[in-house]
Amino acid sequence: MIDPIHALAFSIQANPGVYAVLVGSGISRAANIPTGWEITLDLVRKLAELHGEDCEPDPEQWYQGKFNREADYSVLLDALAKTPTERQQLLRPYWEPNGQEREEGAKQPTAAHHAIAALAVQGFIKIIVTTNFDRLLESALRAQGLEPTVLSSPDQVLGALPLIHTRCCVFKLHGDYLDTRIRNIPSELDQYPQEYNDLLDRIFDEFGLVICGWSAEWDGALRTALSRAPSRRFTTYWAARETPGDEAQRLIAHRDAQLIRIENADTFFTTVQQHVESIERFSKPHPLSVEVAIANMKRYISEPRYRIQLFDLIDEITDRVVESVSGDEFSVTDPTPTSASVTDRVRRYEAACSTLLAMAPTAGYWANEDHYEVWGRCLERLSSRRVFSGEVFWLELQRYPATLVLYALGLGALESDRLRFIGHLFETIVPGRHERDMLIVEVLPLFCLFEQGGQVMRILEGMERHYAPLNEWMHDMLRLHAQRIIPDKNRYTFMFDKFEILIALGCLCRQEQSKQSNWRPWAPPGAFGYRYENRNRIIKEIEQSLSESQNDSPFVESQIFGKNVEECIQIMEKWNKFMATLGWR
Repeated sequence: MIDPIHALAFSIQANPGVYAVLVGSGISRAANIPTGWEITLDLVRKLAELHGEDCEPDPEQWYQGKFNREADYSVLLDALAKTPTERQQLLRPYWEPNGQEREEGAKQPTAAHHAIAALAVQGFIKIIVTTNFDRLLESALRAQGLEPTVLSSPDQVLGALPLIHTRCCVFKLHGDYLDTRIRNIPSELDQYPQEYNDLLDRIFDEFGLVICGWSAEWDGALRTALSRAPSRRFTTYWAARETPGDEAQRLIAHRDAQLIRIENADTFFTTVQQHVESIERFSKPHPLSVEVAIANMKRYISEPRYRIQLFDLIDEITDRVVESVSGDEFSVTDPTPTSASVTDRVRRYEAACSTLLAMAPTAGYWANEDHYEVWGRCLERLSSRRVFSGEVFWLELQRYPATLVLYALGLGALESDRLRFIGHLFETIVPGRHERDMLIVEVLPLFCLFEQGGQVMRILEGMERHYAPLNEWMHDMLRLHAQRIIPDKNRYTFMFDKFEILIALGCLCRQEQSKQSNWRPWAPPGAFGYRYENRNRIIKEIEQSLSESQNDSPFVESQIFGKNVEECIQIMEKWNKFMATLGWR
């Protein structure tokens, strides 16, 4: 089984700035900053001293016998210090080191604080929510050269920059120990100001969450905020040393959180940070190697005399990908797929193809007939299964690298109107299911990779509620690779939808040509189904081109979905009828 800490590290690395951290007093325990319960017992000891009694060895029992009630941090604090200012002064020594503690290194940032700070400095963590009054997080961040935005009062929240413009925000829900407005007693912890609630709603809805060192037993308003958050687009990870209490269990179930058993906060966050850095190093080839590959490719495609060098370059990089994805880490005999293991495998495939994916949009943009063969051979090699027996899902996923490269090439080609290149790619023959030769356009579309259909990929992390999960995943993942060719985000999405519509039309056309007596029109769906403005605009563009240019239309000349205008119009009509059966009109 995939270790949940590994799954968390992959999620953080693949989604920089998307995960927020929620930490409680448990994270500062290693710094000798006491928890609320330890402060309670210390206050009981001082109270017993004033009564001239010895409360040891059980201060809690002494208190219960003396006052006929259980020792409670908030109640005891309210009884001993009536105002926020008095409470702040009473508690201040628990967070500030005295001379001896400073010499011993106590009440200083721990390994956990420094690991969180390192993740923030590298851009992986943007939001830190804490119930702690201490300043250890801020100290750790500043030690690494990052000045955080600290929010510890309603007026600070109200005047803060939007989260998207903040490099790192520390949201101190219960205040700062140097501010007399700290929150301690039930009346202060059961209800937050509206400014806090609004910000928490945004964080819990828009960000994934890593919770550590927070028991959920005392903070009613925070529990309520977590309970009302509707979104599940990113996983909640709940790290705990012991079995969570009733309140925590309820929240874990409510948010469908992944529970991670840990030894302590220091080991947990240090491990996560080290894993994220390891994956980052593995996932990103040396920048020079990618840039050199792209620069060489540009030079080779500029003149026909470099045709051999271009072929050698693409073949060499394809060799590396094939070798990489043939290793033990891509075993098809692994246990039944889970969300964590599938997400892990998909990201490993993407990392293995990263150089090819960086090159492909540019290659598609400048493609001519001299380049068709080398890219067709590349896709053929990536499409071939390397193992033929094992878990069906892993076997089918072996073609994912070929689909990645096909889409990256197609996006670049569309941007420069090189439809003939796309038509040629669609006609490339590769081994299909049961190793029967088929055309790429019948094998590699995302909804064609799996016999169970594309929705099987809802198992991907964060894609549980998507109709076209892998389509949306690939749309977001390829955005960075296509950015140098299609810098505008909205145009990129339009081109992605347009390419998927051409794939659907091409697939429908080939099925029409080889249909059986019981054949019914079918085409691979995509996210264009619910991005109806893009879809309608694309269909109008195609239909207008066919109507006005007839056989001179680039959609006809490319033979993507027909050899003449009559065939193309017929496929368009069948596709529109098929879309209507899905309710996408």
